[in-house]
Amino acid sequence: MSLQVPGIAFGHVVEHLPTEVSKLYDEARYCMAVNSFTAAVLVCRKILLHITVDKKGPTGQTFEQAVDYLASKGYVPPDGKPWVDQIRKKGNEANHEIKLMSKADSEELLTFLEGLLTFIYAFPAKAPKTA
Repeated sequence: MSLQVPGIAFGHVVEHLPTEVSKLYDEARYCMAVNSFTAAVLVCRKILLHITVDKKGPTGQTFEQAVDYLASKGYVPPDGKPWVDQIRKKGNEANHEIKLMSKADSEELLTFLEGLLTFIYAFPAKAPKTA
């Protein structure tokens, strides 16, 4: 078996994303393809801020306040806040501590992030229009 470099992007394409969110999500997916797990985690963290801004959240808040905003406005699925907090916490570890993230860390965060982006952007865009 031969090694393919770079590897295949992790996860699935999510449609109907704002341009910047889409670019960052692709960047995180491609980080996985080259085993850049810490970078993938950092980009996942950054995506949360971009979602907050896109959804008209106040700027200049702490990361925790941004996550709370998303949850309070219904952009986080029921029982999903611990997962959004996990993206924030792991992203903080990667950003503020001398710690490398693992493949498992980045897969976990990107898998949840894919679902979150689908919940926030793809599902509403595909919903039937009401008269």
